[in-house]
Amino acid sequence: MKLHYPSGHAARAPWSVDLAPEDAGWKWTGLRILELPPGGRVDFDSRQHELLVLPLSGACVVECVGQSFELTGRAGVFAGATDFAYVPMESAVSVTSRDGGRFAVPFAQARRPLPPHYGSASDVTEEARGAGSCSRLVRGYCMDGFAADRLLVCEVVTPGGNWSSYPPHKHDEESADETCLEEIYYFEVAAGPSGPGVAYQRLYGTEQRPLDLFAEVRDGDVVLVPHGWHGPSIAAPGYDLYYLNAMAGPGERAWRVCDDPAHAWVRGSWPEQPVDPRVLAILGAGRANI
Repeated sequence: MKLHYPSGHAARAPWSVDLAPEDAGWKWTGLRILELPPGGRVDFDSRQHELLVLPLSGACVVECVGQSFELTGRAGVFAGATDFAYVPMESAVSVTSRDGGRFAVPFAQARRPLPPHYGSASDVTEEARGAGSCSRLVRGYCMDGFAADRLLVCEVVTPGGNWSSYPPHKHDEESADETCLEEIYYFEVAAGPSGPGVAYQRLYGTEQRPLDLFAEVRDGDVVLVPHGWHGPSIAAPGYDLYYLNAMAGPGERAWRVCDDPAHAWVRGSWPEQPVDPRVLAILGAGRANI
């Protein structure tokens, strides 16, 4: 199974990333990234998938099921939360952008159609997670409190020099402490004064289900997590890191994870450390949930 798709390696017009579950080699989770020129429009069918249209940069209008959602969007992924639209299965969809932009379309195999609805940027949950060099900002879009059938979507901003998705964790079993979820990471990395930035992603499996990836990731790269421990996501010093996570699975729609026992102690050290002020500056109000 291919785990790392460098930018452009999962492209299929009109999508710069086009990974359906069958392309990924699994069953539930997919991701598309759409880049529209000024005045651009794309029409497609959601088929058996529920999905979000989530602006990464720019604004757009989403039409589906006789409704129209005008998304204000944002200047870029480091500019704050965005509004977004939820589109149910078995829907004809159009996305139009007057000024052009880049739009994520995470999706999941669904069992039932739900009403289309609009997600306001002001309703997106934001929290500081971790502390010290493990500080990062997490935004919840389509998580437990948002109506969907299987899909879970969040994004993470990690300041340069920090680690996120840490301690390494997994969610590949159904239990009281864990849910079984396939996961996709889509990365964007802030550029530096001399050119594009760089980050790193680690995946590794268990003895029963081996897995091994240590990848240099750059703007537009995608990493798949079929099972096993994932983390850290490492933002190299000088280069802020962004990633979008799309998750879905066969069981309960919930994000429950288990830390790697070898590194779980790190979480217990956070209350004794300050949260990175760069993360608190993004939050504005200075609130943190550790």
